[in-house]
Order: sequence, then C-alpha cells, then structure tokens
Amino acid sequence: MLGSVAPFELTAQTGQPFDSRVLDGKIWVADFFFTSCNGPCPRMSAQMRQIQDRLRDAPDVRFVSVTVDPERDNPEVLAAYAKRQGARDGVWHFLTGEKEKLNDLYRYQFKLGYVDGSLEHSTRFVLVDRTGRIRGYYGSFDDDMVTKVVADARRLVAES
Repeated sequence: MLGSVAPFELTAQTGQPFDSRVLDGKIWVADFFFTSCNGPCPRMSAQMRQIQDRLRDAPDVRFVSVTVDPERDNPEVLAAYAKRQGARDGVWHFLTGEKEKLNDLYRYQFKLGYVDGSLEHSTRFVLVDRTGRIRGYYGSFDDDMVTKVVADARRLVAES
C-alpha cells in the first residue's frame, strides 16, 4: 500500500471550510500547485482539466488542487484561478490553509515533500480511492499520464 490520507480541514476557493469528509466514498485526484507559478503549474492545471473533462461521465470522481503558497493564494485568488481553469463547481476543489496544515498534508499524508515557503513542490498527481487509500502517483511529465490517470480512475469506479 502506498499510504492513506487522514481526514483534513482546509479552506475552499469559496471561502468556506473544506472538510475532506465530503470526499468519503469518492475517488479523487490531487495535485499541489500555486497560482503565480511560471513553471510546471499551468501545465499541471491543464492536465487536471483534461482529466476532469474525460471523467465528466463519472459522478463519483473529484479533483483537489492544493496551494503551496497560502500567503498569496487566498480563496478569492483561488476562485479566479479555478474559473480560468474551467473547474466544475463541487467537482474540482482548490484549497488553501495554514502552512502547518498544508505541510502535514503534503509531507505526511501524500509523502511528497515539504511546504516550507520555497514554493518548490512535486509535479506528481495522486489518485486516491473511496476509502482514502493512495492508489497511484503519476508524474506530470510522464508520457500518456492523463490517459493513465483516467484509466486507473475508471478501474476504481468499476470496482464499486
């Protein structure tokens, strides 16, 4: 097993508290990014949108993008970014929170590194099953990554 994601609470792009229990029973794809990134983040967000669009017919799949720049990426900034990315309301969540909470999620739950203010972050996507177990890591620069994530998510949908 690759690990599991414990319950967490952050703040959504709506400004409302986001309790991860809304993901219970759902399959979800997560990534970490920041809105002012001039590096890999725009590519990753475009890939997440492709995954979202290709899984539009799978109502139990959700998408979660978590900022590593909580000082700048407040809910208002995240909401504007989500709109530019074509995020479906209630389906693709953009989250922020206190640096300590973000670091706990990034480092200890997803095992991707540290949220330390440097804005360095993993470019991997993470697939999580209905019970919160991590089922796969996918490099954003891997060939056919979007196709692989979509296929693996569909397999998880079929398992239930």
